[in-house]
Amino acid sequence: MRKRHLAIGAVLAAGALMLAGCSGSSPSSDSTDGKGKTLTLWHYESEDSAMGKAWNEAIKEFESETGAKVKFEAKAFEQIRSTASQVLNSNQAPDILEYNKGNATAGLLASQGLLSNLDDAVKKYGWDKKLASSLQTTAKYDDKGIMGSGSWYGIPNYGEYVEVYYNKDMFAKYGIEVPKTYDDFVAALQKFKDNGVTPLAESAAEYPLGQLWYQLALTKANRSFVNDYQLYKGKVNWQGPELSNATKTVDDWVQKGYISKDSSGLKAEDAGTSFIAGKYPIFFSGSWWYGRFQTEITNYQWGTFLFPGTKLSPGSAGNMWVIPENAKNKGLAEKFIDITMSDKIQAMIGNNGGVPVAAKTSDITDEKSKELIANFNTLTGEDGIAYYPDWPTPTFYDQLNAGLQELINGTKTPADVNKELGSEYQSGVDDIVNQ
Repeated sequence: MRKRHLAIGAVLAAGALMLAGCSGSSPSSDSTDGKGKTLTLWHYESEDSAMGKAWNEAIKEFESETGAKVKFEAKAFEQIRSTASQVLNSNQAPDILEYNKGNATAGLLASQGLLSNLDDAVKKYGWDKKLASSLQTTAKYDDKGIMGSGSWYGIPNYGEYVEVYYNKDMFAKYGIEVPKTYDDFVAALQKFKDNGVTPLAESAAEYPLGQLWYQLALTKANRSFVNDYQLYKGKVNWQGPELSNATKTVDDWVQKGYISKDSSGLKAEDAGTSFIAGKYPIFFSGSWWYGRFQTEITNYQWGTFLFPGTKLSPGSAGNMWVIPENAKNKGLAEKFIDITMSDKIQAMIGNNGGVPVAAKTSDITDEKSKELIANFNTLTGEDGIAYYPDWPTPTFYDQLNAGLQELINGTKTPADVNKELGSEYQSGVDDIVNQ
């Protein structure tokens, strides 16, 4: 989903040694008989989101099946993001938590020896048979924390991707059709602006603008570019057509008024609630908003479509359940994960605006949810999942946001922003590859 930050260097070098000492998969030492035990669980999904609803039900199922109690602690995403390495390296670590996937997050913690190897649990419960191969990429990490190979360190039970949310009433008011091509999309932005409407709800202080920037790069990209950028398969040209187009287009859209300059200081919540309030006709963001929009948008009709003009979009398997190496109840944590992969909980995710990874099609009855899942299936069917822009290095989330804020504020040109981002990106990648 959406985010991150952690310094590397000496810490990574030490982390690699830690992983080397515990690289084998260790079987769970505790049983799933939880009588008298308490499972401490952290996640950052809102209570009315698809995952929040489904996981609340999973907690009830877990307590009934195991006899254990669950101590749930709601955490803000940024709270977990900024303190994970310190907390998980202490005796304050929970038994299980939701954590972001990717090299810069779960991969980093795996390389530091802070996450439990789940290979044996995967075999025991058969989770690999429930996850499509494209969704397994972000669950496996090698000894350097690079995703796509190695051992299992997390289990996703939902998918996610970024798409266009649009206000159907505002589109109808100005006679705008759902865009079929990239040029149609730009023409729609211009028509809204011609009518005095800023079309895009945006945030540069957090992830939304960074994801739009990446999507613009993907309109000029192919799978080879994604593999180079995300998996270090080749050199990334920061002055090439993909990334130079992205930065120049964001700058152009700011100058034309498609993106408000005020978005420089806004957070994701600001952009999302502005769309909910009907202030903007378009919000380009993740499927994690879907359930909330179903609940909170009550005064107009809305819909979604994939960004036109490309088969690639930001997305992945969802954030994962991970089990800290210092967890006290690993066997119970594995049992909880398995419950979230059950038909009942998968169907709850799917019928409440989420994207389940292992639901039966016949169990999905909600029409809007069918639309959401159909778009995700279109992407996975076309090998269109392109991950997220900040994944390559632990510090790139903050660096990308800072660069785009300077772009919006006019303190740096697109060329200067790309030059600085390219240097920061390569430095971070080199630290990981050469550790």
